[in-house]
Amino acid sequence: MIAEIISIGDELLTGEKVNTNAQLICSELAGAGVGVQRIIACSDSEEAIVRQFEESLRRSELVLVTGGLGPTPDDRTKKSAQQLLKEELVLDREIYDKTLETCSKRGQTPSAFLRDNAMVIRGSVVVQNEAGLAPGMIIPCGERFQGHYLVLMPGVPEEMESMMRNSVVPFFSVKSGSIIKHSHIKTTGIGETGLAGIIGDIENRLPGGTSLAYLPHAAGVNLRVSSIGADEVSVERDNLEVVDAIAKAAKEFVYATTDISLEELIGRRLLSGRLRIATAESCTGGLIASRLTDISGSSRYFEQGFVVYSNASKERSLGVKAETLELHGAVSEEVAAEMARGCLMRAGVDIAISSTGIAGPDGGTKQKPVGMVCLGLARRKEGDRIEMITSTFYTQGDRRRNKIRFSEAALRMVWKELAHEFTNARSKV
Repeated sequence: MIAEIISIGDELLTGEKVNTNAQLICSELAGAGVGVQRIIACSDSEEAIVRQFEESLRRSELVLVTGGLGPTPDDRTKKSAQQLLKEELVLDREIYDKTLETCSKRGQTPSAFLRDNAMVIRGSVVVQNEAGLAPGMIIPCGERFQGHYLVLMPGVPEEMESMMRNSVVPFFSVKSGSIIKHSHIKTTGIGETGLAGIIGDIENRLPGGTSLAYLPHAAGVNLRVSSIGADEVSVERDNLEVVDAIAKAAKEFVYATTDISLEELIGRRLLSGRLRIATAESCTGGLIASRLTDISGSSRYFEQGFVVYSNASKERSLGVKAETLELHGAVSEEVAAEMARGCLMRAGVDIAISSTGIAGPDGGTKQKPVGMVCLGLARRKEGDRIEMITSTFYTQGDRRRNKIRFSEAALRMVWKELAHEFTNARSKV
């Protein structure tokens, strides 16, 4: 099956927004064995949309569209599809009731446009929107377009992503009669180029029907191994062999072979060990604490966070010594250590993690450049003994990206400490 992707929106043509949706759709389709031959950005004009739909449907079996789909009059994608296919719109009562319920929960007065939002093209397969209001549609386009399909999805990335993974890819996988197996490999502390260097030989020897997708993000890169075939046993075997080979080759950087975040894995291990954690942050401004508490139930292991941006607050809130700050500077492993120790003692927890660095774009020097962060981890051991670990990490990026990578480095430090403990515990059994 050959596909085209059409992204609707003038903002894509003026450069105001980057078309990240196309990247995700390509990745998802590759895992289902569907190739993409074109990615097209189209203006919001109905005339342009209708013309593009017709061109794409005549040459491609599957045309996926994002954008211009919603409850407001300026969303023209559905009208354009209706105009081209000459099909009437019908009310989807389930969608309409759901939007009314959503408005009620939010304390909002239902808009007159909500009924229009729940109107779908007759004969389409309605795709539920788990993250928003506008429904998607999988539309069989009949003999006029050789039985090709038009798929309409919202342009909001979270909404489109949910539809692709939960509805669109499974729909076309079933029609192809193929068995598909996706596996996730989550890494930390390594970039795309470095990871490719480690697993290059594995990637060059992938079994037939198995593909490997690199999924970079602000803090690093993850992998998805996708296998497709007619025999379930063979698909499962091929997929597992590749996942195991990559996990072994890159074991220093692989924290999970399931779709789990680093903070969620840390939370599970803290719970399993009946441990509590606190944070002491300068340059990350509470981001480490925020990521740890993004996980539901984190109150069972997260105690509190200190955000100590100024030197005075480091001294006052965590007991960092003035002479340490004077001698080594705020961005130093010595200060990171005292921050972590003070956090551990004041919060009364088992583990404390600290960060102090230079996020930029200003404030760097030759000795301490922008992108440098010093981390401290304090761990309460038997009796009153406290074990300290410090580390310095360097990265490059803008202020926002640096802060994200600083927080990732801090969480990675916690993960390695907990992983070491779990390894030791298993070896004693």
